[in-house]
Amino acid sequence: MKFNFDHIVWLLKVRPHEYKKRIEMEILSFFTTSLFYVIRAFYTCKNINYPKEKCIFALWHAHQCGVFSCNQGRKTVIMVSSSNDGEIISRAANAMGVETVRGSQTRGGTKASLELIKKIKEEDMNGALTIDGPRGPNRIVKKGIIEIARLSGVPVVPAVWWSPQKRFLKFKTWDSFRFPLIGTKLVMLYGEPIEVPFDVTKEETEIIRKKIEDSLNNLYVNMKKNYCDYWKRG
Repeated sequence: MKFNFDHIVWLLKVRPHEYKKRIEMEILSFFTTSLFYVIRAFYTCKNINYPKEKCIFALWHAHQCGVFSCNQGRKTVIMVSSSNDGEIISRAANAMGVETVRGSQTRGGTKASLELIKKIKEEDMNGALTIDGPRGPNRIVKKGIIEIARLSGVPVVPAVWWSPQKRFLKFKTWDSFRFPLIGTKLVMLYGEPIEVPFDVTKEETEIIRKKIEDSLNNLYVNMKKNYCDYWKRG
């Protein structure tokens, strides 16, 4: 595992009374990242209808591990919370070859969004956002992805990630997050690109938001119905 000096800087930028908690987070980050390095060697996911053109992927928060499947051919950059939990997620994502920008709708969102847009436009990356995060409600698309797609000039591509197998760690969270264990046979199904005009109106924004939401729901139903065919095809 490659040593990152930034982790030491992150550890030292704390008040004395927070030091114990930061040490605990550092240890947890190390073990989580190590786990992802192991997972990377055994991660099995087949992509169906992967887009040829640059885009920004829309995923449900519960499917955030599916972003590793999006990282094909063109590198993917995702937005991760600036919280301590986000630090762990960010390092794990980096271990899987996915770039991150730090921020959320409640903390550092504007700066992170601009950085994300810059990487999509200038560094030829795909973007990815969990469209119902960071706190829900579950499976309700928020409008942030539409603004990022508008400013970056790329379409939104809905994507769902699923397996009928029970080889998951399940978490009792608002999004019912699941973490795939080694041996899980996953499929990532991509929808048709949804364009966002630069001069999109408020009314059109709501129409596009609902279109993304409906596409994700339809893809999920489709995936569960046709998983076996997709697995054989992929």
